Amino acid sequence: MPLPALVIGIGNPSRGDDALGHCVLDALEALPDATFECLPVFQLQPEHALDLVGRPGVLIVDAARADHAPGVELTRLRPGRDASWTSHALSPAALLQLCLDLHAGTPQAVPPVWLLSVAGDRFELGDALSAGAEARLVKAVVQARRWCRDVSA
Repeated sequence: MPLPALVIGIGNPSRGDDALGHCVLDALEALPDATFECLPVFQLQPEHALDLVGRPGVLIVDAARADHAPGVELTRLRPGRDASWTSHALSPAALLQLCLDLHAGTPQAVPPVWLLSVAGDRFELGDALSAGAEARLVKAVVQARRWCRDVSA
């Protein structure tokens, strides 16, 4: 049986708007007709490259500082090497590159991967979601639901 699409929510629920990735997952998991799998993580790690394999698509949802990524943005990821590949925490592009490296002989095993960036304003320990992040969360859930519907079609 084929694996379902995967939605990875990155963030720390104890750090204000950093929880946005998990908040999107919470909204998606509440859908009655879910045809995808949700994976909440604090950060991407090399082991997550194995979670990508054999999926029809993967969506990574992560908060970004509002001064770096305004609003809600959905982009197709391209693999890339960066300094994070030598760490225990990977960037989304480095994770995709690692997956490709591990499956170089079977590139069809590596799915298309998308990044849904949601701008956040406050990331301090103990902060709640900011009003701006709550407004962008609504838009992010709409985008994520659309992505889930399209990849499952």
